[in-house]
Amino acid sequence: MRTILITGPGGSGRTTVAAATALRAAAGGSSTLVLSADRADTLGAALGAPTGPAPTRILPDLTAWRPDPAEGFREDLTAFQTRAKNVLDLLGASRLDAEEVTPLPGAEELSFLRALRDAALSERYDLLVVDLPATPRALGLLALPEELRRYLRRLLPPERQAARALRPVLGRLAGVPMPADWLYETAARWDVELAAVESVVADRATSVHMVAEPGPAGADAVRTAALGLALRGLRTETLVGNRVLPETTTDTWLAALAAQQRKALDDWRESYDVHPVAHLGRDPHGAADLTRLAAPPVNPAPTPVEWPVTDRIAADGVLVWHIPLPGAIRDELDLVRRGDELVITVGPFRRIVPLPSALRRCTVAGAALRDDELRIRFAPDPDLWPRAK
Repeated sequence: MRTILITGPGGSGRTTVAAATALRAAAGGSSTLVLSADRADTLGAALGAPTGPAPTRILPDLTAWRPDPAEGFREDLTAFQTRAKNVLDLLGASRLDAEEVTPLPGAEELSFLRALRDAALSERYDLLVVDLPATPRALGLLALPEELRRYLRRLLPPERQAARALRPVLGRLAGVPMPADWLYETAARWDVELAAVESVVADRATSVHMVAEPGPAGADAVRTAALGLALRGLRTETLVGNRVLPETTTDTWLAALAAQQRKALDDWRESYDVHPVAHLGRDPHGAADLTRLAAPPVNPAPTPVEWPVTDRIAADGVLVWHIPLPGAIRDELDLVRRGDELVITVGPFRRIVPLPSALRRCTVAGAALRDDELRIRFAPDPDLWPRAK
């Protein structure tokens, strides 16, 4: 199944574009699910039909779903209390009823990620259109599975499970229930679920459509968002210039604004596949308005983003890791090697990535930012690198 992630600055109209994109795909015969993270029913307002916590059939080939994070959190907490019953009883804890539970910070993101996983694993649909939150929150959401899996591996290393056979003996000696089994089982289940979400984001058939209004503010937002997406290994396949004014108008004020929009669109075309979407003069409502928007088509699967390592040992004595970072600025870039990981900071974004196996036997020899690409040089460590015979 193809997945299209749609994001953009707040107020750019990304939910409307997501609805129009899903409608166009469904009209072309693709069984389509549009999934929204919006708390308000902006998706339903655009589609002309209410959406909610259960998938709703809008048209024969179009289904809309806006999960309820509160309900998802209640279900997760209830299941956790059931699995941890022995420990909670040992501590004398009073269990929470589902009716008194309200979502904690972060619960909404986890609930939406679970819905994204379930939607992506469904065999009922050909296309999944994901209406992500505004870009800063969307980038945090996309980073969450990888970061949580990293925390789990550090806090509960899988190799520690080798001692599981001793826990019943330790439990009898101590005279109290040992929580390690259910703890590791829970961690393993979380890891599998997070890996499934991570695979959706990293899938070669997943693409990104960014929505922005053409203009100075939109240009700054696009540069920042594209950089954050690139750091997560995602390329902006299509840049949707939304609410574009007619080029011909007798109104002087509108003519100046239209000229500003044209300039922004021309600048974007140097780096992106730009798809302008016209301003209807009102908020779109219903299938007829969404069809008039002429949303971007669903293109074939995009070219995957690669972070290749090139061998320049014979020529320069180094291996070079190439990381595309369009729009990056040298003064906003920072690198730190931590064991077998590299901490990359670009402007407001940070990612900790494992080094490819060959580079783990090397030391960092330098780095340079050229042509929107970070090139990190690694020199083989004589104590670790295989010696030529």
